[in-house]
Amino acid sequence: MHWIDPDSLPEVAGILERFVLNPHGEVDGFVMKAKQSAVLVHTPPHMDRELTRHVSPGDKISVRGVRPRGAKLLAAVSVTTAGGREIIDEGPDHDREHPKVKHEPMSVQDRVELSLFGPKGELRGALLSDGTVLRIGPREAGHFAALLARGAKVAARGDGLQTKHGRVIHAREIGPDPERLKPLKKPKPKDRKPKHGHDEDAHAA
Repeated sequence: MHWIDPDSLPEVAGILERFVLNPHGEVDGFVMKAKQSAVLVHTPPHMDRELTRHVSPGDKISVRGVRPRGAKLLAAVSVTTAGGREIIDEGPDHDREHPKVKHEPMSVQDRVELSLFGPKGELRGALLSDGTVLRIGPREAGHFAALLARGAKVAARGDGLQTKHGRVIHAREIGPDPERLKPLKKPKPKDRKPKHGHDEDAHAA
């Protein structure tokens, strides 16, 4: 159960526009339209089943949550449907595991619609204009923040999934266009050959 009482938090109402996916294909947030502006809402993956069972794009909803510093994000503690059903973050089951899915190589080239953040405000990727969710680890994302900003042109290659809620790509390479992709993680240096030492001298003796 979340340690914050939802009733103590301000309520933001709007229309759910689309779900946001994590690299495992689970819903871990959504975009809703509130007062003519898009609001990014983060929800923990263990709320996936309840959310997708009771709300759909186009539904009126309200969210109670907290806003981390330095990010345009609402980290939800509870989501209430138009019918009054309250979906509360009760915390994950101890034995909960990510779903087993098969990723495929995928690539994308598009414009950034929204930057995506984790619950503490850490940059985690971008939602692109075609609806693709581009995911990047928070350590790597900081180095490519300009490419993940709203309006930026970005291209990426990585491991992808196509689900009923949309497409998600966990990027392995990223750049401003397909011709200038850079790997997100530097390759590990190859093992160096041992320097000449006593062992080699002993074999030579």
